[in-house]
Amino acid sequence: MSSSRRSFFHRSTLRAFVSILVFVALWEVGARSKQWFGIAVPWVGNIPAPTAVLHVWMGLVRDPGYWQSWYLSLLRVLAGFLTAMVIGIPLGLLMAVSRNFNDTFFPTFEMLRPIPPLAWVPASIIFWPTQELSITFVTFLGAFFTVVINVLGGAESIDVRYFQAAQAMGASKWDTFRRIVLPATVPSIVVGSSVGMGITWNVVVAAEMISGGGSQAGGNGGGLGYFIWNSYVGGAYEQIVVGMISIGIAGYICSELLRMLGGYLTPWLRTR
Repeated sequence: MSSSRRSFFHRSTLRAFVSILVFVALWEVGARSKQWFGIAVPWVGNIPAPTAVLHVWMGLVRDPGYWQSWYLSLLRVLAGFLTAMVIGIPLGLLMAVSRNFNDTFFPTFEMLRPIPPLAWVPASIIFWPTQELSITFVTFLGAFFTVVINVLGGAESIDVRYFQAAQAMGASKWDTFRRIVLPATVPSIVVGSSVGMGITWNVVVAAEMISGGGSQAGGNGGGLGYFIWNSYVGGAYEQIVVGMISIGIAGYICSELLRMLGGYLTPWLRTR
């Protein structure tokens, strides 16, 4: 790695650390404003202070139920996300390369797409045999439509002159797909997967709250969404914030891994 690249990452890491530090400091002051200054800052003054959240978090780290909640939510996210990729990418590519296939399936797809994934939760609980499958299905929907739309958008943005050149040189449909359509849609697949991953975390948390944590809801083992809801019902407000931060960390790690994979698959798009 060159010295300029190392310097960039060093400055980037420093800026990120400073921004987090400033945010936490403002949060601490706002949360303790009534105790320190006699005047509560609106909204922030009702939130547990980060020092209190950290104290509770240190106790939860030793609780196996907390880590089971991490594991279950992550498992549900990965199951739904990977299923969405396996089904959504081929479906999007088929609709992009086949007009007949697109005319047949796109209208139904477009009618279902505006329905929020959480609107499917009651129906999925009724029709799927287990709550685990219903949560995974709703999580799948969170990424599926995003992935398909991004694949279609990537294919439609290809310059028509590439297809004309390939046709003029006698390329077969398979060669055109393999050498033009697929490479051109990879960046859109990467973007769609990153956005879809964020949506899956949003959806799985809400689905766990609505469904009561699925079939693993004993103690704190129903997922991070159930962990937050259970903490709210029990009045453990510090634990609510712990659950929220845990979701943020898990979502960030998943998205960052996808971005790294995307950078590896699309080296021609790297700008730094």
